[in-house]
Amino acid sequence: MKLILTTLAALALFAIPAKAEDYSWKPEKPVTIIVPWSAGGSTDSVTRVLAGELEDALGQTVVIVNQPGAAGSVGTTNAWQAEHDGLTWAAGAAIDAGAYQVLGMLDVPATDWQMYLHIANVAVVGANPDAGYGDFGDMLAAMKDDPDSVTVATAGVTSGGHNAMESIAQTAGGKYRHVSYDGGKPAVLSTVSGETKVTTQLASEQAEMIRAGRLKPLAVLADKPLVIEGYGEIPSIKQWIPDIKTANNYFGIWTPKDVPANVIETMNAIWADKIANSKALADYAANRGAILDPSSGEAAQAAIKPALTQNVFLLFDGGKTENDPTKYGFTRP
Repeated sequence: MKLILTTLAALALFAIPAKAEDYSWKPEKPVTIIVPWSAGGSTDSVTRVLAGELEDALGQTVVIVNQPGAAGSVGTTNAWQAEHDGLTWAAGAAIDAGAYQVLGMLDVPATDWQMYLHIANVAVVGANPDAGYGDFGDMLAAMKDDPDSVTVATAGVTSGGHNAMESIAQTAGGKYRHVSYDGGKPAVLSTVSGETKVTTQLASEQAEMIRAGRLKPLAVLADKPLVIEGYGEIPSIKQWIPDIKTANNYFGIWTPKDVPANVIETMNAIWADKIANSKALADYAANRGAILDPSSGEAAQAAIKPALTQNVFLLFDGGKTENDPTKYGFTRP
């Protein structure tokens, strides 16, 4: 069965969302969500959709603040250092937040965050149409025969795009030239403009350019093909690299686990009442080649574990960090 993304599954349940007055936490000040990447990328776009849903549920303004830098660790650190009162959250990909400790950027493990996940993303190998790659096999050949020619744009070390490209290189062999940007949008636009030949950012960041014919999708890092509305099918990377490990890249928001209990109680209820049944998020997912798969608490921690574990060992094996992930409780897959 192909990975065809529609709103139907997300709309299967028609629970009536609770109103703000039904929740135990009623914030008296605006809630801030720090997006640790530049505006327009996958984290920024989906968080703005989420903010509208949270404003309706909480009856309070939700402010998005973009604070890019150091692979997202700057904004995430600022969220951690703010008052642990539930008014400040970080957003992003859970594999990033969970990897900062191993990278020596923020000494906070993923388990110290209270996580609320909404969208699962997959990475796509997207090439400039003039790059000369007929299919993904041509790119693999270039990585072995002329690696300096394979310029790959990502949102930086620890990003989903970089994780995808490292997995490809370490599994299939060959090399590439990494070009880092402050977010998924500028990375994608660099490939569209021809500044780089390839981007391995998320489908949600490439979908519009793929539909417009300005990017040529070569493969999706998933076990099954991906169908993007308005374009068609993108083949699974396993057609070329059967033994590559793939895992969903979960996005969401998080706040320190020691916030007041009524904050967690309220957010748990909102996730079950409203986010799980959000038409706005379901429509976003269908349009961007993503999957609506909300979870929180222990379920969220379990959901992120496969991709996070893969990510930290890719970083270690690729020489991006000297810190052995096993010292931080990770078990090599």
